[in-house]
Amino acid sequence: MKQISSKFFLIVLLIAFGCLCMQAKDVIKILAIGNSFSEDAIEQYLYELAAANGDSLVIGNAYIGGSSLQLHRSNIDNNAAAYSYRKIVGGTKTTSPDKVTLQSCIDDEPWDYITVQQASPFSGIDSTYRHLPMVIAFVKQTAKNPNLEILFHQTWAYAQQNSHTGFANYNNDQKKMYKAIIKTVKKQAKKNKIKRIIPAGTAIQNGRTSSLGDNFCRDGYHLSLSLGRYTAACVWLEIFTGKSSLGNAYVPNGVSAQEAKIVQAAAHYAVQKPHKVTSMSK
Repeated sequence: MKQISSKFFLIVLLIAFGCLCMQAKDVIKILAIGNSFSEDAIEQYLYELAAANGDSLVIGNAYIGGSSLQLHRSNIDNNAAAYSYRKIVGGTKTTSPDKVTLQSCIDDEPWDYITVQQASPFSGIDSTYRHLPMVIAFVKQTAKNPNLEILFHQTWAYAQQNSHTGFANYNNDQKKMYKAIIKTVKKQAKKNKIKRIIPAGTAIQNGRTSSLGDNFCRDGYHLSLSLGRYTAACVWLEIFTGKSSLGNAYVPNGVSAQEAKIVQAAAHYAVQKPHKVTSMSK
């Protein structure tokens, strides 16, 4: 009986260990190295969308408002405590009480994915990406997870009516800005061996062709608190969980059922065709 009990106890332990391992693998850990555009994309609805599909995320955002790749590179070189570190675990967001270094954000978790992006005024200007290789190299040498994947966050063109001075870089033309972002991000991702792009910019442009029109930004460049942010979160959901946003049960306050249907489709089409607008006018 003692021998049977010992074997039974060992089996129970193995099953419990297996369950814990499965649970650990089910948690997807994502860190964004970004600015207010990563804040718009991941800090509001992404966790809830994933939870509605049965996935659990740990979401981090190494945040500096308006930060460019050049500033990230400078902070790396100087080990500058310049980041507001936001982290979402179990649906609860915490923010570091003091500014921290980028290395400390990366050290915090064995991240499965780390994303990079350019500041919005420069997203479509190829010459501004010269610091990207150094940022990527730092991430690779610092990250704890040997299976880490680095992705690039493709940001969105500004609303046609906006006051951002950076819009002049594109002759104050939304379509020109969008095309420049698509071309530049695609080129830089290939050049820096980044296999996947998060096509938030294409999703927003898709949505603008729908009955919702050019109403995805709250100030002409930051995403609206409802439609815009929900659209970007749906894109991130599909990229990182591999599950469609179509029919997802989570719909935030301020978004109607019909609007959610359009937004989810805009995101889904963008993931399918990240470098081309899909018309939703019909």
